[in-house]
Order: sequence, then C-alpha cells, then structure tokens
Amino acid sequence: MMRRLGLAAALVAVALGPLAGCVTEGQDRRTGPPAEVLKQQDPPEVQASQLAAIKPGKQLPLRDGEQRMTVKMAAAYTPSAPTGVGTDDYRCFLLDPKLKKDVFLTGNQVLPGNPQVVHHVILFRVDPEQVGEAKALDAETQDPGWTCFGGTGLKGEFANVDDANWLAAWAPGGDETMTRDGYGTPLRAGSQIVMQVHYNLLQGAAPDVSSTQLRWMSGDAGLTPLHTYQLPAPVELPCRPDHSGSPLCNRFNAEADIRARFGEDQNTHNLLHLLCDSPIEAVQTTSCVRNVNRGMTILGVAGHMHLLGRKISIETNPGTPEARTILDVPIWDFDNQGSRPLKEPLHLDAGDTVKVTCTHVQWLRDVLPAFEEQREDRYILWAEGSTDEMCLGSLSVAFDDES
Repeated sequence: MMRRLGLAAALVAVALGPLAGCVTEGQDRRTGPPAEVLKQQDPPEVQASQLAAIKPGKQLPLRDGEQRMTVKMAAAYTPSAPTGVGTDDYRCFLLDPKLKKDVFLTGNQVLPGNPQVVHHVILFRVDPEQVGEAKALDAETQDPGWTCFGGTGLKGEFANVDDANWLAAWAPGGDETMTRDGYGTPLRAGSQIVMQVHYNLLQGAAPDVSSTQLRWMSGDAGLTPLHTYQLPAPVELPCRPDHSGSPLCNRFNAEADIRARFGEDQNTHNLLHLLCDSPIEAVQTTSCVRNVNRGMTILGVAGHMHLLGRKISIETNPGTPEARTILDVPIWDFDNQGSRPLKEPLHLDAGDTVKVTCTHVQWLRDVLPAFEEQREDRYILWAEGSTDEMCLGSLSVAFDDES
C-alpha cells in the first residue's frame, strides 16, 4: 500500500541542459518528446557496478566547537519493489541520535552500507512529539522501516510551511556537507531522524545497513538558526486531448480517487488555491506568489516535483525592479537531489514576495518505468502518491528576529 507522502520532500532538481522545443503555459504543442530530450529525461540505467565504483566523498575538517556522531540503521534491510513491479524501493528508517540536550546540526555525510544498491538518501527531522508516530509506522511491518516516497509519511508535514522538516540530501560520491560558518539547523533534545533511502534494483537486491555521520554543535553555541521555508503551488494537469477517454480524466473523479486512496479528509489540492488566490483551471503550468511575513535571509534554494514534473523556477519580488530568479531548472530530474546555496545570501523584508512556478507534462508517463501500470492519462492534482504530483519550492533561510 502506498504510504502517505509529506510535502517536505526530496528536494531540488538539477538543470540537465536547454529544453528542446517550447512548452507554453497551459499547452504542450508537441505530439511526442524529441529523442534528444528523452535521453536527458529517462531515469538513469544505473548498474550496481556503477554505484559501487563511485569513490566515497571527502570528509571536511571540523571547525572549532564541532563534533561528529554516527547513527545507523538498527538492522539490515533487503530492498524490494513495494508493489512487486518496478526497479526502485523508497524506504524510511528511524534513526535515534539519543539527544539529551538541544543541538545545532552543522553538516552530514551519508555512509552507504551497500553501495551497490543505495541510489540516494534524504534526511528529515522528527520532532519529539512525532517520535511515537514514527515508531508506530516502523512497527507495522516485520522488515525494518516503512515504504515512503519523497517524505517521511508522518502526518502534518504541510502544517508549518515556514519551518519544514527537511534536513539534507546525499547522492553517491557526495562530499561531506556543512553549513555556512555561524549557522546551524536546530534539533531539540529527544528529536530523531528519518533516513529515506532510494534503493536501485536494476541488478537485483542485496542487504544494506547504511548510516549517516552528523556534524553538530551544542545548542548554546550561539549559531544563527536555519529553517526551511516552503512555497507550495497547486497542480491542475489535464489529460491530453487524444488521451482523455479514462473516467479519471474528469477532475471530480480524480479528486474522489485521491480521497479513496489517502482518506476523506484529503483537501490540500483545493486549499492550495485559497493559499495562492488562484483559479481552478486545467493548465500545465501553475504558480503561487507568497508574501513574506517576516524579514529573512535566503541562503539556499530547492524545488520539488514528482515524475511528471518538467521544469520549475523560483523568483523573488517578481514584476519589480528588484526581481531576481534564484532557481531555474528547465529539465527536471527527480533522481538528482541536493540543495543549491546562493552565491550571495539574499535578504527579503516583510512584505516582499516569492513566486514558484512549475510545469508538468503527461507524455512522460509514456516512457517512465514508474508508470508501467498507469500508462493511461488521468487528471493530476496535488496528492501524496509517487505517481501523483506536487509543485514545491523550498528556501533555506535565517529569520531576522532570530539573528
């Protein structure tokens, strides 16, 4: 069964090159994807030998007052496709750093136990109040961890868009990461960490016990707290005109299907239109403008969509002389994870605006393995499954009133 997907998801696309052809807002003029674009968009045929051959990333020197701790999976896990079909497994594991006092996380490095199957890893914060829920998810199956995609599966991840739970992302060969000097992400005493591992199964499965090495400083180190500020936007992707025969091409039916899969209380797809003051209309490109309600400095930027995502951008103060594009990904690739630091931190005052814009396309379901059992078009709304969609910008920020 598909596990609930939280909004603080696997964040950030990496631009793979210029987009061949032009997709206009609300319309895809192409009858099919150009071959050269498909070469860039298709999921990489990663072989086990390729993953295993990547050299471990470099470890960076500790700064004054910094320490390291290592937390690892409690037991070995052998990955498998959750539905029995496909070549990928997304599994969440609860890690306990046994924090008896507040700390600042200042960096991390993932240590894959079995490099032949570990494709990439994302870390999420679990506040003390959520630890019981996470343990309950972990206990639902005999195998370690639980099935997840993009997020932790914990409830309420959308509840606080000003301070989301995403911590870090890693891919094979990635060096140890660390925050800018003087900054750190707060982690309260009693907090735990969810480590989401994307396992690649193209060459079979093998047991894995992965871990992560965390850089940290004491909570009284005087660092400026870092927070994740989220920018969600609605998704209203219609079926292609010549692929509109399915009952799920009707928005009403698609909405009912979401509630059947995730619960009758599911209404994020409509609430986002209230947040963004946007009309409900079938378009390929959607956006949302948020008014910043407190002064902040942006240090990093990220974006998140699922498998039908095509391109994403984030702009500050759009339509003004101060407008600045801080993220522009013309070809989205879900498997390329990692946050982008700004070369120069960007300050926003209360009352400034930030805009996220996403384009999704239906033709990707014709070619991506994840849609092998869902080739028929359907009306796509914001929802929490791997073959549903999202449009989410994410900023790593420091608030003025905490500096």
